[in-house]
Amino acid sequence: MTQPSSDVRWLDRDGVRIAYEVRPGPASAVPLLLSHGYSASKAMWRPNLDALSAARTVITWDMRGHGETEAPDDIAAYSHALTVDDMRALLDECDVPAAAVGGLSLGGFMSLDFYRSHPDRVHCLLLFDTGPGFKKDASRQGWNDNALATADRYKGGGLSLAARGMLVQQDAGVILSLPDVAVPTLVLVGANDSGFLAAADYMTATIPKAEKAVIPDAGHSANIDQPEAFNAAVTDFLSRYA
Repeated sequence: MTQPSSDVRWLDRDGVRIAYEVRPGPASAVPLLLSHGYSASKAMWRPNLDALSAARTVITWDMRGHGETEAPDDIAAYSHALTVDDMRALLDECDVPAAAVGGLSLGGFMSLDFYRSHPDRVHCLLLFDTGPGFKKDASRQGWNDNALATADRYKGGGLSLAARGMLVQQDAGVILSLPDVAVPTLVLVGANDSGFLAAADYMTATIPKAEKAVIPDAGHSANIDQPEAFNAAVTDFLSRYA
């Protein structure tokens, strides 16, 4: 666990302390909950917080095993279901009935999974440089093989367990749920993020109220590679739907 920042707040989840931060904004707008990618942390949103919080409160957090959140030794403490429930608990803790829910890479996948379980808590979705998983078992196994290889490279610890429990995908539930997403959805991808361009096209075509934004000269971390263009696309979307 990294050294806590001065603005960090803590949420106890059955003995696991979840670190999160709240950047206050105008109370008249729908708050925004942002989830980071695998091996990153809430710090990845620093290039975006000033712009995004100008119009609304922004909540960022660290998933289990990441950043300032605790990293339990038990693999059972890491799962998609627990991550979704951590997100729900954060909204409850911040007294937010429904939020604009977004994330990058793993955080985007978890935002879709959160919508599956709690559609009433999602005002709109923002999916950045991410994908919805795989329909075919062979494709999912290829993804999982890479996730397990990543876990092995970390040689134990929180990121290794997070790869095994959260990066690995168990079924096609998320991708099959896309036609049922009934809220406005922004699908944003870096123009150079070759591994996720097809996924962005698929989500845009399959989610009924989706629109796509492509960020030029940006890779897998479009919010960091081109923060001004990213901020402009996100604030435009949120100004219309949240």
